[in-house]
Amino acid sequence: MRVFVASLATETNTFSPLFVDRSAFEGAFYCPPGTHPETPTLCSGPMVAARNRARIDGFTLFEGTATWAEPAGLVSREAYESLRDEILDQLRAAMPVDVVLFGLHGSMVARGYDDCEGDLLAHARAIAGPDAIVGAELDMHCHLTDQMVEAADVITAFKEFPHTDFLERAEDLVDLCLRAARREIAPVSAVFDCRAITGFMTSREPGRSFVDRMLALEGQDGILSISVAHGFQAADVYDVGTKVLVIADGAENQEKAAALAERLGREILGWGASGGGPYHFKPEEAIEQALSELGQPVILADRWDNPGGGVAGDQTVMVAALLRHPEIPAAIGALWDPVAVAFCRAAGVGTEIDLRFGGKAASTSGKPIDARVVVRGITDDLLVPFEQSWVSLGAAAAITIGNLDVVLSSTRAQTFSPPVFTDLGIDLAAKKIVVVKSSNHFHAAFAPIAHKVHYLDTGGPYPSDTARIPYTKARRPLAPMDPNPWL
Repeated sequence: MRVFVASLATETNTFSPLFVDRSAFEGAFYCPPGTHPETPTLCSGPMVAARNRARIDGFTLFEGTATWAEPAGLVSREAYESLRDEILDQLRAAMPVDVVLFGLHGSMVARGYDDCEGDLLAHARAIAGPDAIVGAELDMHCHLTDQMVEAADVITAFKEFPHTDFLERAEDLVDLCLRAARREIAPVSAVFDCRAITGFMTSREPGRSFVDRMLALEGQDGILSISVAHGFQAADVYDVGTKVLVIADGAENQEKAAALAERLGREILGWGASGGGPYHFKPEEAIEQALSELGQPVILADRWDNPGGGVAGDQTVMVAALLRHPEIPAAIGALWDPVAVAFCRAAGVGTEIDLRFGGKAASTSGKPIDARVVVRGITDDLLVPFEQSWVSLGAAAAITIGNLDVVLSSTRAQTFSPPVFTDLGIDLAAKKIVVVKSSNHFHAAFAPIAHKVHYLDTGGPYPSDTARIPYTKARRPLAPMDPNPWL
């Protein structure tokens, strides 16, 4: 058996002022054939899963390019087309193949391409032919399009938010595609379009129990795989919103798959606002809440200034709020400011300097902070763990303003785990409040050390109020902007 695998991924916030060219991919993560590390990245799990199965099963594996750009705004046409064509040329060189596997995100948007993944899968199908098995792993925050489903035999999406299962779902993908290539199963797909922008966390109810039931249903009564595409609301594309995908074995189970997809989708819709996420505290409200709790640290997640949502991660609203309470031992990070990092590294650890930081990318970033700071720690590369992968925040510095420690990074990335702070000498146990720039991916690593976890609404820049997002391309009706036709 001959198997080809490649990965091309980013998450596009079409409202973001940050733009992506090919250098953004090459600077973040770019591995030509055969150079992918043994550990997976968030969207390259199929590379590692396929390698592992090749060692066991003995099939011939052809590795294409694997690349990822940090979430931001629109991808340039040249960047997408050049990377797509690079991978497709590698697929042509590997032909004939029995299986084509991709690690994708599912929400890449380039100039002229609102559905990059669907376009890539359709081209791959044309090259591989109708008899090959084509499969893809997607992030749950994807736009599940008709073109993707039509071009691929098998699609699996992450189930967990935070994304702790990207390698497991890649292993599911590889297994199902190999079984399909051996004609042991005949995958058929059914999609229920919720016609709503919604979503849920699996670190809390009702999402936790829902996903546990999804997992229990797989492998039973002809059902091979279940995925919920939550959607990525910060993208103005036709297919924005939540969909449920059920893959069953054989055409005789098509109706069963469709019925299950609709039942699960209607259950999600039935949660209403209670299922979508936790309460979000305004800055002063969050500080008051943290002070009312006896233990520490209290973790506050700055969800709407999270680089994982395609924004800068340099908003200063919570920095300013904490500076208004100089008596509170606190830390916040990581703020994206490569210029400030360079100044701190040049000054050196222990130096007291006047520093302007943050508030640079857009009006929603808040005002820059001007302060007399002490450079607490510096590093050439702040490399932190996220599940099985490692994420670089680039050169970084920690600065101290009284009781407040701030981590500054030169690469935009979420605050995935405590080493963002501790590797720069910040003792989180000594802090009453720790603010992390992350949506929910911090949760698995920070929850064990947290007294409590709360979520912030600092006013943006990610478009957090779904009902007010200025969509022009989204299909309508679409809740919450319009009455939901399914309710």
